[in-house]
Amino acid sequence: MNQKRITLIALALGLLGAQTLAQAQDYPNRTIKLVVAYAAGGPTDVIARIVAQELTPMLGQSVVVENRTGANGNIGNESVAQAPADGYTILVNTLSLNVNPLLNPARVKYNPSKDFTPINLAVVLPQYLVVGNDSPIKTVADLVNKAKATPGAVNYGSAGHGGSAHLSAALLAQRSGTQMTNVPFRGNGPALTEVMAGRVDFIFYPMIGVADFVAQNRLRIVAVTTPKRHPDTPNVPTMAESGYPGFEEYVGPVGFVAPAGTPAAVVQKLNTAISTVLAKPAIKQKLSGLGADVVSLGPNEYRTWLTQDHDRWAQLIKQANIKDE
Repeated sequence: MNQKRITLIALALGLLGAQTLAQAQDYPNRTIKLVVAYAAGGPTDVIARIVAQELTPMLGQSVVVENRTGANGNIGNESVAQAPADGYTILVNTLSLNVNPLLNPARVKYNPSKDFTPINLAVVLPQYLVVGNDSPIKTVADLVNKAKATPGAVNYGSAGHGGSAHLSAALLAQRSGTQMTNVPFRGNGPALTEVMAGRVDFIFYPMIGVADFVAQNRLRIVAVTTPKRHPDTPNVPTMAESGYPGFEEYVGPVGFVAPAGTPAAVVQKLNTAISTVLAKPAIKQKLSGLGADVVSLGPNEYRTWLTQDHDRWAQLIKQANIKDE
C-alpha cells in the first residue's frame, strides 16, 4: 500500500470520526422513542415511563414511550432492529429478546447479539411462586410431590407461550423431573385470577401487586426466586432453600438496547443518563415498590449478561423440550 493511499484512508477515518463526534455532541435534537413491546400498564411499560419522565429534562428533549404489541414482544423487537441506528428509537427489552429467536428461529427476523447494541440493564424482575389461598399446597415440595403422584395433573398459569411464567414453571418441571401443564392466558392478570379461584394450581408471578391479594386472603406465597429472602416477605423461603437453586439467574430483565451500529458516543450518553436516573433514591424506591431490583449495568457488562442469559434459556428450552406453538 503506497503512502498516498495510506494518507487518504487516514483522512477518511479522521473525517468519519469527526462526523460521529459531531453527531454525538448534537444528540439529542428531537424526540426519543422508547419502544415497549407489550401493552400499556404492564411492568415493562410502567418502568419505561418512570425512566422516560426523568430522562426528558435530563436530555433536553422529549422521551416518549410507544407500545408496539404482539407476538410475545416480537413485533416491537423487530421494529427496533430495523430502525435507524441514530439513538432516537430504543427498545425497552425483556427476556423475549433472547427467547423468541430460540423458540421461533424460522419466524423471528433478528439476531439478538448482532442486531442490537446494549445500553443499560436497568432492573431485573424476580418472581413469587403463588397458589390460591385455599390450596393444599404449602411448599414447593408439596407441589412437586403432587406432580410426581399424577403426571400432567398439576397445571400452571402463564401470560402465553415463552413468557416468564411459562419458562419458570418449565424450569421447575425440568429440575424436578415432573410433567406439568401450561395453561396460557391473555396476560398475567387473568392467569392470576384463575389461580386465586383454584382452577389453576400455581403461577410464577412478578412481585408487583401480590401483597394486596395476600392481605385479602386470596393468594399464598410459596417461594421467591431472589438469591436471599426478600425483605417484604421474610418468612417466605427462596427457591434455593426449597431445594431448587439457580432460579435467581432466570430473571426477567428490563433493559435498554439500540439498533446495531448506533454511535458509541450516543450509546454512552444514553447509558450515563439512564444510570443517573436509576441512582436517584426516589426512583430506586419507586422501582422497588414495583418488585424490581435495580441493576444498572452499562453497555459492555450488559452485553456479557445478555450472552449468558441467551445460553441459560437455550439450555432450558433444549432440556425441557419446549417447542414453538
